[in-house]
Amino acid sequence: MKKDNKPTGPSQRMLRVGELVRHALAAMFARGEIEDDALRGAVVTVPEVRMTADLKIANVYVMPLGGSHAEEIVAALNRHRKFIRGQVAPQLNLKFAPEIRFFVDDTFEEAGRIDALLRSDRVQRDLSDEDDDA
Repeated sequence: MKKDNKPTGPSQRMLRVGELVRHALAAMFARGEIEDDALRGAVVTVPEVRMTADLKIANVYVMPLGGSHAEEIVAALNRHRKFIRGQVAPQLNLKFAPEIRFFVDDTFEEAGRIDALLRSDRVQRDLSDEDDDA
């Protein structure tokens, strides 16, 4: 907690509802309930769902297996978000169904970039210099 007693991260309720949304979406994608050419044959994972504090918006981060055509898949999911919201809402037991917005999850790409940076010759040279000093 900060000095002004405001929480710094998401509340337990935000995290719990986000997980409920994530599980409902993952099951829906596994069953192939959304009819769209861009989604045909695509295996879509849902690594994270971030809820707003008022639980009115669910920002859903998705990534197709292999990472190919991610932008097309996100566009297709956003086209069908009203249908998806209608399917997910009954499973949440909330007063209001959250609006669902889909985004490409770039955490794997970012992790790969950091890993490549850490393996670069420049970093390895710096690390070997530290070993020589010890």
